Amino acid sequence: MKKYTLPVMLLALFGCSKSNSEFDAQGVFESEEVIVSAEVPGKLLAFPINEGDSLIKDQVVAYLDSAGYVLQREQLNATLSSINEKTTDVSPQVVLLNNQEQVQQTQLKNLLFEKERIENLLKSDAATRKQLDDINFQIESVGKQIKVTQQQINVQVANVHNQNKAVLSELNPVHKKIDQVEDLIRKTRVLNPVNGTVLTTYAREGEMTVAGKPLYKIANVQELTLRMYITGDQLAMVKIGQKVKVFIDKDKKSYKEYTGVISAIAAKAEFTPKTIQTKDERANLVYAVKVLVKNDGDIKIGMYGEVRF
Repeated sequence: MKKYTLPVMLLALFGCSKSNSEFDAQGVFESEEVIVSAEVPGKLLAFPINEGDSLIKDQVVAYLDSAGYVLQREQLNATLSSINEKTTDVSPQVVLLNNQEQVQQTQLKNLLFEKERIENLLKSDAATRKQLDDINFQIESVGKQIKVTQQQINVQVANVHNQNKAVLSELNPVHKKIDQVEDLIRKTRVLNPVNGTVLTTYAREGEMTVAGKPLYKIANVQELTLRMYITGDQLAMVKIGQKVKVFIDKDKKSYKEYTGVISAIAAKAEFTPKTIQTKDERANLVYAVKVLVKNDGDIKIGMYGEVRF
């Protein structure tokens, strides 16, 4: 989106004492214009905008063909699904190993109970030392089996985690591509950037457009700027925020009056007709002044206006 200022031809009246004019300055009305372009290429499926239309900010003014982008999004979503299918569910293997450990823990509990019983029998010479040695050997064996099972669980979880991590690392780039395509789809809806009136259209429905190609030009004509020039002698007569009287031609003999507000005053002279500046020629140095004027519809861009301080 680019902003343009209407080229203007400005005429300054340097003080009423030096002429028979009843006004202090004169200028031309202009407006800040915005040329609206599409941000993505495509066919204009809808562009119901005509010169003179009043538009509001963020109003949808055009639809471009988004079918290609929608297909890209579907392809990327399919890629996401295929990547997710590559992941391994560790739950069945871990559940199986956990069940195996529970069985082993039960065996160990039973063996410890049996050991206690044999130790009691051994005290009354109702059991042999060999029986105690055998039960101790079984307890040690089951304990080793439990440790092996626990290691298997840890290894299984770690392996699957690493495998899934490698697979899932492919998801992030795909998600970013989907976000990019979503952004392109959003940009196929062209939004009007400012409140204003359409001055010129450059495209029609059914045409192909490219990013940056102008679609239309819009300007806020509800409040126009009168750009005028004043001399250094007149600088003391104006200040920012000051209300002034602005006049436009009503007919050949009369004017229509408006109230304007000075919005900007140049800090330095903008031009002089000659490069050699004698004392007399320095009077030709002028300063740009902007006056904001509410428009009732009679003021047109490029129209001359007169100002009285």
